[in-house]
Amino acid sequence: MDIQKIINDAIAKLKADDNLLENFKNNPTKVLEKLVGVDLPDDKIDAVVKGIMAKLNIDDLAEKAEGIMGALGGLFGKK
Repeated sequence: MDIQKIINDAIAKLKADDNLLENFKNNPTKVLEKLVGVDLPDDKIDAVVKGIMAKLNIDDLAEKAEGIMGALGGLFGKK
């Protein structure tokens, strides 16, 4: 099984469909299994999900948003 090919194929499909990408963000395992058309073992599916999220910078976006919100929250702190 070529994990890199699965990741690249899934990324192409996700980038082409905003609704699919949003569904992937909410439930990556279910969407990925539907995209590849097979029920992958948990260790394989986790590796593929992490690879896709890394390539799409999904984790980075979440971390950046948390950092921005934390910084903004400090601006409005109680005196």
